[in-house]
Amino acid sequence: MSTSASHRLVVEDRSDPDTFAAIFHALDASSTPLIGPTQPHFLVIPLRDAEGLVVGGFWGCTIFRWLHVQMLFVPATLRGRGIGAALMEAAETEARERGCLGAHVDAFSFQAAPFYRRIGYAPFGVLHDFPPGYERFFFCKRFATAGGGAAP
Repeated sequence: MSTSASHRLVVEDRSDPDTFAAIFHALDASSTPLIGPTQPHFLVIPLRDAEGLVVGGFWGCTIFRWLHVQMLFVPATLRGRGIGAALMEAAETEARERGCLGAHVDAFSFQAAPFYRRIGYAPFGVLHDFPPGYERFFFCKRFATAGGGAAP
């Protein structure tokens, strides 16, 4: 497909890191004058078994003064013991220390949507039939007060 003599569009189903980096840096450069530089800061809390193997945990980052929950997993054998809530509480505490205003997460209807509601997250969007027959929910939680730490 061609859009002009100097630009062409080619659909690809895989890419190399250089392509991602080029698109990301172009987008970041156009946004930086408005919102400042994109500076994600990882926030990771592994859940380890007795042998020290990672069996679950929390994976996210703080960016633009918000905690983005990317993954939370507690093995089925450990659920119902407050481990998920403890992981989220630890992540939220650290996010407040980093100066975050709140947290956001998405979850499928067959996953932890009721859990996030139970710990104070409010839905702000839903994508129906993603995957087909299910929903993808988007939740957020505004912190009462942001901590005194440096903004992420």
